[in-house]
Amino acid sequence: MSEESLPGGNTTGAALIDGVVHKPSSPSTPTVHALLRFLEEAGFEGAPRVLGLDEQGRQKLTFLAGEMIGGQDPWPAWATADSTLVQVGRWLRRLHDLTAGFTPPAGETWFIGGTMGPGLVIGHQDAAPYNAVVDGDRLVGFFDWDIAGPSTREFDLAFSVLPWVPLSAPDGDADLPGRRRRLHLLLDAYGYDGDRHAFAEVVPQRARRQAGVIRRMAAAGDPASQALLPIATLLERSADFVETLPDDFFTAPE
Repeated sequence: MSEESLPGGNTTGAALIDGVVHKPSSPSTPTVHALLRFLEEAGFEGAPRVLGLDEQGRQKLTFLAGEMIGGQDPWPAWATADSTLVQVGRWLRRLHDLTAGFTPPAGETWFIGGTMGPGLVIGHQDAAPYNAVVDGDRLVGFFDWDIAGPSTREFDLAFSVLPWVPLSAPDGDADLPGRRRRLHLLLDAYGYDGDRHAFAEVVPQRARRQAGVIRRMAAAGDPASQALLPIATLLERSADFVETLPDDFFTAPE
């Protein structure tokens, strides 16, 4: 039985064995598995299916077949294509609409903390290009659900906005018109009908919270988080960048 290390994401530990993904479990695994089973029963196609645990206590999940970014540098063209961005917005909307009705098991435990409540959804919390799977020009779905958890729609959307638009801190020309267009393309695909100026505050908050989690876990000795410290710095720079954007950046084009 061969074990093949899987690329993708920003952490390590997933392996493919006889076509099944095996990855370490955590205290939140039972709750996340309940979520994934709920999505399966609802007919949601864009997530792995739970197959139980292996003899080492690792999670067993179905493999989403397709192309992943993995170690590709630069990223493939689909990561910046408008057609992918539209599919991401629609995928997030389907997920949020479904999980608004999710009832977690007793003793729910989420990596991000918190509990499910009225007005909240369960977000993937890391629906970024590096966790996406595509087949040609079709978005298959997202893997790496370990940090899924309850939040507002905006809070989960905000993290996807950062890498997909992108609203990460630019190294050169920021191309504000292009970024503004892609932000609203994503929100239009989602069908977002709230005040879009909320993202002027939510995106920096989300970026800084993620950076803070990485730094705290790195300081506690977690090697995966230590490897992500440059990402924490990028997130903090991105938060500062978003706060410099003009007010009309967040106004939907007419």
